[in-house]
Amino acid sequence: MIQIRNLSKSFGDKQILSNINLDIHLGETLCIIGKSGCGKSVLLKHIVGLLQPDSGYVSMDDSKISALDQKQLFNVRKCIGYVFQGAALFDSYNVFENTVLKLLESGEKDYTKLANDAKFVLSAVGLLPEDINSSEFEKEWTILANKKPSELSGGMKKRVGVARALIGSPDYIFYDEPTTGLDPVTSQQIDDLIANLANQLKVTSIIITHDMFSVYNIADKVAMLHDGNLHFYGSIPEIKNSNDDVVREFIERYQ
Repeated sequence: MIQIRNLSKSFGDKQILSNINLDIHLGETLCIIGKSGCGKSVLLKHIVGLLQPDSGYVSMDDSKISALDQKQLFNVRKCIGYVFQGAALFDSYNVFENTVLKLLESGEKDYTKLANDAKFVLSAVGLLPEDINSSEFEKEWTILANKKPSELSGGMKKRVGVARALIGSPDYIFYDEPTTGLDPVTSQQIDDLIANLANQLKVTSIIITHDMFSVYNIADKVAMLHDGNLHFYGSIPEIKNSNDDVVREFIERYQ
């Protein structure tokens, strides 16, 4: 469980977050929405320990993030998968190397383990077929594993990014604008993927997004930031039926 208590952060004279309180429960899918510059990414960076709060704190599984040393923070981050906006794949690495990067950085050198883990997560995100015989599967695996990001479509890049986040069986997956730049059909496929992974793997998911169609498709709860404050928190029916002017304006603009 993630608990955010009285979290505040400023950069210079600009207040980005002001007294944020939020609970994110195990197995829950939370979408964080709000206009650009409202503090969504800043909030996520506090959760993973990339920023220190001015006041308040973030607690993950009873560990106060800001109180951890680098070794403790590294261990906490092992439980987190992060899907970056635009997938953020390394151009010089092939699909296999991009997928297992977390394991390589942790010192894993056993190729068989690395390959098996990569096959599992790439199958989980739909990039490898699961209903063919083993020899055909190995052919498909070899072709995919050796492709460079430049050879992949936007949707495939996103899927590789999600596969990389799944390596190591994390308890939490954070998505930063996962459907940005994708066509509607591919966006729907990524939404379906996020929802299926949450259901099948029971991971806790946090998604930063402007896309209200995605929110309606995948969220259990929605948190809206506005002017540095937690302006709205609730379910899909609650946000759809909200009469709040700020909420209505955002929905009408981004749905």
